[in-house]
Amino acid sequence: MWINGTVLKRIDWNNKLFSLRIKADIEPFTAGQFIKLSQMRDGKRVARAYSLVNPPGSDYVEVLAVAVEDGQLSPDLQSLIPGDTIEITPKASGFMTLDEIPHGALQGKHLWFLSTGTAVGPFISMLATSEPWERFEKVVLVYGVRLAEDLAYLDTIKHLQTSYPQQFVFVPIVTREAFPDALSCRIPDGLSHGLIEQKAGLEISVDHSQVMICGNPGMISDAQAVLIEKGLSKNLRRAPGQITVEKYW
Repeated sequence: MWINGTVLKRIDWNNKLFSLRIKADIEPFTAGQFIKLSQMRDGKRVARAYSLVNPPGSDYVEVLAVAVEDGQLSPDLQSLIPGDTIEITPKASGFMTLDEIPHGALQGKHLWFLSTGTAVGPFISMLATSEPWERFEKVVLVYGVRLAEDLAYLDTIKHLQTSYPQQFVFVPIVTREAFPDALSCRIPDGLSHGLIEQKAGLEISVDHSQVMICGNPGMISDAQAVLIEKGLSKNLRRAPGQITVEKYW
């Protein structure tokens, strides 16, 4: 089932990276979930999943996307302007949510978000809700990109730093150029060598940490392997742990 959405705004972060803000009557959702956008092309429906960047309760939906040169949908999405229509699923899906993290003694004190590229989207949504701030003493966002221009929502992140100066820790990683206060390593390497923990001023441990990872499959696999070496385990409903993951493609 599909419904029509109307584009309210397109935010161009660089010549390929953009956000779409869409007016659409979707059902209530949980921060971290995704919807699908679609168009008909040559009589066939082309659909792709995009995490919601906006928090629940917004009067719009917002997605972060990158235009792939030979992509079947993303170049068309990048060409949309206010007033254009796009088809959207009315119900969001996905289990990359704070609901999946154990409560009580198994929760720990520190919440880590590890993301690359557009996979920062679901974490921006979660950070805009009250839940992470109410449940955890420290919230760390690790955001890895190639170039500084690929860092979307920096103003939002800076606002979080101002709003939660004692609670929020931001660790930017830019691998192909210098950027103020940023690391320049891959996230798995930064974990393996302790650079990310040193930058955050916090230790990742079984007793105190929950780690949510969203991004490219290679980063997720390698980061998870490092965390498992540290003694952490994958978080499963039947066996609560400390690592929650979602592959972004």
